[in-house]
Amino acid sequence: MKKIFRLTLCVGTLLFSCVEPQAQPTLKAAYKDYFPIGVAVAPRNLTGPEADLIIQQFSSVTPENAMKMGPIHPEENRYFWKDADAIVDFAQKNGLKVRGHTLCWHNQTPRWFFTDAAGNQVSREVLLERLKQHITEVVGRYKGKIYAWDVVNEAVPDGGESIYRPSKFYEIIGEDYIEKAFEYAHAADPDAKLFYNDYNTENKTKRDKIFQIVKKLKDKKVPIHGVGLQGHWSIYEPTSQELEASIEKFASLGLDVQITELDLSVYPKEHARRAKKDTDTSELTEDMTKRQTAQYKMLFDTFRKHKGTLTGVTFWNVSDRSSWLDNFPVPGRKDYPLLFDQNYQPKEAFKAVVNF
Repeated sequence: MKKIFRLTLCVGTLLFSCVEPQAQPTLKAAYKDYFPIGVAVAPRNLTGPEADLIIQQFSSVTPENAMKMGPIHPEENRYFWKDADAIVDFAQKNGLKVRGHTLCWHNQTPRWFFTDAAGNQVSREVLLERLKQHITEVVGRYKGKIYAWDVVNEAVPDGGESIYRPSKFYEIIGEDYIEKAFEYAHAADPDAKLFYNDYNTENKTKRDKIFQIVKKLKDKKVPIHGVGLQGHWSIYEPTSQELEASIEKFASLGLDVQITELDLSVYPKEHARRAKKDTDTSELTEDMTKRQTAQYKMLFDTFRKHKGTLTGVTFWNVSDRSSWLDNFPVPGRKDYPLLFDQNYQPKEAFKAVVNF
């Protein structure tokens, strides 16, 4: 290590002292006694500088898209395993945990799942059988290699009176499609931790709806082990009080809580896609940087406070070079939501997270 010589004035005498600069701990080293630190990845991230950064900083990986129903099961009698296999193989080679994402979601589900050969909507019995076969095949292939699964994703709407999102799964099967998905996953791998996963969990109305669903599952002895709080937040929200309320409410059911898709947009949070306005710019300002640093510090201060209850934190993408938020909700707008900049260097927010 390169040494730095410091000149010190002490009661009129010049003293030279040799000072070792303080190296920043990695994310996984800083949090080894707290919880795994994960990152969402695609096959393109598994080589080059991004792969080096993943191995250096993280203890867990999640396939960003490769295990979703559409990409992995595009046709009824065909699975596409290549991308998911590559991620699992990379993790095993480098001693990383894997979170599976996701077994049942109303988005990115292929159309064939809900229709027969004539294009007519299938029956409850047919859809349940397809769901069972899909979950059994996917979970079974990676049995023992994936420690946790997001089993059902985003089954609760953001607004309205209904507890359940009016998806095709809900429309055709009914509310018990959720418990069936958990039962199928547990049968395929009894040792895997099974999570319900959703966003906007800090919104009291939506949080209470999710709580009703997972409590009903627990009361019926359905094999659910945790709730994933997606963590698609911004430099303006949530507050520590809102976050703690969510962690504590779900933990009260004896469930693990994980932050499953963490990023902090530098813009006010929006959940619906919209056209770009003249006022939309992609400039990262000093104020944005300061706010993001402070918000990340608050989040991780809160996470550490709930050590034991909070059993994992996963970032959604590796660095600011490429994030799903670059084009959502505003096409063509660049975002800067992560701890590493576009050159894979740690940002001020990183320092606030690892130095405590």
